[in-house]
Amino acid sequence: MAHAEQPTPIEVHQPTPFTPYTPGPSAPTLPQPGHVPTVASIVLPDGRVVTGYAIHPAQPEPVTTKSPVSRTAVNVALGGAGFLAICGGLLLLTSFIAALTAFVTQLITLAAVVFGGWVAVQVFSASSHGSGTTVNIRKAVIKRNHFRG
Repeated sequence: MAHAEQPTPIEVHQPTPFTPYTPGPSAPTLPQPGHVPTVASIVLPDGRVVTGYAIHPAQPEPVTTKSPVSRTAVNVALGGAGFLAICGGLLLLTSFIAALTAFVTQLITLAAVVFGGWVAVQVFSASSHGSGTTVNIRKAVIKRNHFRG
């Protein structure tokens, strides 16, 4: 009888779960205790089969996008714009005060001219009207501080 080749018995191994640990900030996440994930098998090019747990890689921290302009630069620019607005307002206020001063000066000058003209008319028109009091001054002689009239 010819000796027939007996097939090699196939050994089946069940994977044992990893012991849990606390991952660091950049460590991959491991399965939680009490929950066994599915087993993944990979066939290598030389025919070997590698079996293991599928571990999800750690997600990188979302990169915060920096603004192309810093907040300090924006605040300085806004402060400068506010300063320019205030300077413009102060310039307008100064111009307004100067114009008001010139107007008041002109009003005072006009009042002085009108009032002075009115006084001059009153003085010079008193001699032409007969309604005023007439005072006759006679020729007097003053001798040694005595008045003889």
